[in-house]
Amino acid sequence: MSQNSNTPHEDELRDEYDENVLRNGIRGKYVQRLAAGSNIVRLAPDVAAAFPTEEAVNDALRLLLNVAKTSVRQTV
Repeated sequence: MSQNSNTPHEDELRDEYDENVLRNGIRGKYVQRLAAGSNIVRLAPDVAAAFPTEEAVNDALRLLLNVAKTSVRQTV
């Protein structure tokens, strides 16, 4: 379903929005900035299926960190 770009938009746009900016915007303009300031981690589907909530993932990782810290202290 393609639209002819020469036809005016039929929907009503608020006066404070510049139609040219919306039409000629740059896709992904801020993606590098977002990635640099983000700590989002994507889980593999099989791992995500094992955890019902975000809190469950955090609890499991905290438990793993505690086990790792305890085992390192015992061997040193």
